Amino acid sequence: MRGWCKRLGAAACAAALVLGGCGDSGGSEVTTTDRTVRTPDGGGPRLPTGDGTGGVELEQLGEFEQPVYVAQAGGDPEHLYVVEQCGTVRRIPAEGGQGQVFLDVSELIACAGEQGLLSIAFAPDYASSGLFYVYYTDIGGDELIVRYRRSESDPPVADPASARELVHIDDFAANHNGGLLLFGPDGELYAGTGDGGGAGDPERTAQDLGSPLGKLLLVDPRDAGAAPAIAAFGLRNPWRFSFDRQTGDLWIGDVGQDTFEEIDSVPAAKLDRELNFGWSAFEGTKRFNSDQQAPGAIAPTLEYGRDGGCSVTGGYVVRDPQLPTLFGRYLYGDYCAGELRSFTADAGGTAEDDRALGLQVKSLSSFGEDSSGRIYATSRDGPVYRLRATGG
Repeated sequence: MRGWCKRLGAAACAAALVLGGCGDSGGSEVTTTDRTVRTPDGGGPRLPTGDGTGGVELEQLGEFEQPVYVAQAGGDPEHLYVVEQCGTVRRIPAEGGQGQVFLDVSELIACAGEQGLLSIAFAPDYASSGLFYVYYTDIGGDELIVRYRRSESDPPVADPASARELVHIDDFAANHNGGLLLFGPDGELYAGTGDGGGAGDPERTAQDLGSPLGKLLLVDPRDAGAAPAIAAFGLRNPWRFSFDRQTGDLWIGDVGQDTFEEIDSVPAAKLDRELNFGWSAFEGTKRFNSDQQAPGAIAPTLEYGRDGGCSVTGGYVVRDPQLPTLFGRYLYGDYCAGELRSFTADAGGTAEDDRALGLQVKSLSSFGEDSSGRIYATSRDGPVYRLRATGG
């Protein structure tokens, strides 16, 4: 099959890769409902899977211009990086504040609706290499993945002269741009792309293995211009996806058409297989385009209808031991509904205990996770929040 390449290694090594290698991680065991895993920091209490009810509050870190993502760079634990949709990344103190502009590509991008600067990913060796990657829609509306290097100034900023275009994806509509870049537990750079836009997968890209649209791509960060490999297909608009930092399991929030929003998941041991999530033969579990076939399509872990929102915002399996009610649960939300919800993380299974947390984030644009496993949420209306234990 065209474009397939290496993914995660053996299942026994997958969880260890999350922790930095295929040997003894030195972490402590944590018992969940169905398996024993290791905490990422090598210590901490044994925690059962939380029930997803209460015990969490939102700590506002600042107000920004249409924030759509928050990340942290390795080797820089004192700062966070907030992506603003219209072209800037701000480097802010971890405790909050406006900080300084780290990157400004506002003159290079289209910024309207779903277009703009959509994410940033820092190389695993960022502390020494200074390399990072951004995903944006350019002035012509195409999707670009561009590599930069930080300057040696204090405070550091992006060196504009270092820009190298790695991937350029022609697009035919303004919506369904995907937008997330993320280094996986295997050290590979993943990129989520939408089906190109319009309604109903008009160009039938999602099931087309000759198209980079509607896919989860593997990008070679060392090779500018090299065609990405396909890690998964059959996606409509995987705006946000994540890997469980303890198990390596893959989770995707795929934005739906008219009927269903869906969350997909795959255990780490199956990430070396051909992953087809069904669009546009299916929307969720419902048959959609009759001319499209998706044999063996992976069924959603969770789907919900228009009574629950309009655009799923994929999140993370929470591994922050300071959030015991959410520990071991997949946290997600919806841009329109704003309600934070979670269910027990059972990758490849079916969500059995989906419930509201009791918190709202208006215009919920994204979640983020820092190097310690703490969880963040961004509102396109301006606020960026960190989730903390009530009274913390």
